Amino acid sequence: MLHLNDLRVRDLGECRHDSPLAEMLAVKQTSPHYVAEGDRVLLEDTVSMLAEHDLPPVEVPSFEAAGPRRKIFFDPTEVTAGVVTCGGLCPGLNNVIRGLVQELVVHYRAKRILGFQHGLRGLTADHRDDTVELTVNGVRDIHTSGGTILGSSRGGQDADEMVDTLVYRGIDMLFVIGGDGGMRAATAISDAVRARGLDIAVIGVPKTIDNDLPFTDQSFGFQSAFARATEFISAVAVEAAASPNGVGIVKLMGRHSGFIASYAALAASAADMVLIPEVPFALEGDDGVLAYVEQHVRTKGYIVIVLAEGAGQDLLDGAGLPPRDGRATDASGNVRLGNIEERLKEAITDHLTSVGLAPTIRYIDPSYAIRSIAANAYDSVYCLRLAHAAVHAAMAGRTASAVARWRRRFVHVPLSLMTSRRNQIDPNGDMWLSVLETTCQPADFGPVSDREKAVSAGFC
Repeated sequence: MLHLNDLRVRDLGECRHDSPLAEMLAVKQTSPHYVAEGDRVLLEDTVSMLAEHDLPPVEVPSFEAAGPRRKIFFDPTEVTAGVVTCGGLCPGLNNVIRGLVQELVVHYRAKRILGFQHGLRGLTADHRDDTVELTVNGVRDIHTSGGTILGSSRGGQDADEMVDTLVYRGIDMLFVIGGDGGMRAATAISDAVRARGLDIAVIGVPKTIDNDLPFTDQSFGFQSAFARATEFISAVAVEAAASPNGVGIVKLMGRHSGFIASYAALAASAADMVLIPEVPFALEGDDGVLAYVEQHVRTKGYIVIVLAEGAGQDLLDGAGLPPRDGRATDASGNVRLGNIEERLKEAITDHLTSVGLAPTIRYIDPSYAIRSIAANAYDSVYCLRLAHAAVHAAMAGRTASAVARWRRRFVHVPLSLMTSRRNQIDPNGDMWLSVLETTCQPADFGPVSDREKAVSAGFC
């Protein structure tokens, strides 16, 4: 159980400088824009959860509210800021960069902003001069394009070497836009900064297309991603329906969490089966996936399956289907996934052929086509507001923290918490129930757990 002290963020010291936003933050009778220092957002939002703590309201777990302060730590006109994007691509990266630059320059009048190229590799000794000067004019239209103008990479760079680069380039605040690997690196950098007694703020802007980082309502780019994914599900459904014994399979992102697969399936309303990492399944047996596929093809003529990339990894043991490049982990230390799609296609083909229903497999993996798109209108707004919150946090001397939206409020989250666990779909929660209701698939495929089957014959 988390306590109030677990949610407190570090700061660099007393805020002595007046904010350039002073006129905007003037106290008014209606809607002051500043954030009171004591303003906090509750971690939990139900009466029963709060009652479990048996504490006064001011002592229950809560996050510090994000937003502009009247007094700030840095003299903004002397600030040199650094920006880096890490990990896989995601819709909205350029939007965040643009928002950071505009807020730093236009409202805080920061002296200089440097973009480190090709991810955290750009902070190593060999690449510390490979930076790009970020200006308002230079980033004006970048939000209309996908990807990141700074480039990205994965890898475990040395924290002390990266801090050396920050000192060498005169960086006062570093904005790290990345996923769990990026947040771990930001944590290591901030710890190394603290060990040297340096006044460098390190602020994370969490990014994960899988929506699997905790303590945030939703990751930026997620809505753009699953909206795009629905188009591929619909396309595969058309192909499968037009083919004899059609089996359409769409593999979507989701190493540990099935959010994109589930949301896209709900939005498209064309999926007959959704397989996600959180819900184990069996292929064989009367209640297994293969039997259900056969039944569906016999009765409907075709089936559409949405497959999260991390689903069914337990089925690959001994199946001779290792990760694509033969390595157990990637450059960020993530366990590489086996090719579940190959196992599924082979098993379905063999089974249906054996029962006289030789299938026509229509398979697509649109990951790159989804990751590379520009953010939609919703994510564009979300990214901009996250960027503003990140700049306000850094200027106020907050460090070793990330900005996130929690309970529809923007908050500061200690970086260590952003990688403490994964956000996953609850197999017993209302989200997964909606998937079961929409697809009509059974609650369980095969004897994969001791959990009592809610509806063994499906939801429709």
